[in-house]
Amino acid sequence: MTAMEGLPVDLRAFHSEVEGQLMASAAHEDSRNAAARFAAGLDWLPESQRAELERKFAAEHLALTRASWQRTVRRGEELRGEYEKVYRALRARLLAGLLLAVALLVAVDLMVLVSV
Repeated sequence: MTAMEGLPVDLRAFHSEVEGQLMASAAHEDSRNAAARFAAGLDWLPESQRAELERKFAAEHLALTRASWQRTVRRGEELRGEYEKVYRALRARLLAGLLLAVALLVAVDLMVLVSV
């Protein structure tokens, strides 16, 4: 059981919202840091051009991060669908096996009662 499972639905939604905001903020910070590291080696560029380069680099880095997250979400949804399908099939097989076992027990009981 995770810590989230014991929370009311509205509190879970709030927790997810806060977590999302923190992740987005961290992604923005990572993008700005990566841009600053990249532009630091370009000291021959005028300051205005370096700042523009940092801005564009940070925007591209953030776009790549967003695309990566979206691919991860899509794959998670695909996996969830695949696992739910397997789970439903397994549950159906288990139920069929259980019904067969009960039917066999009933049949054996009936045969024992008939033979007595």
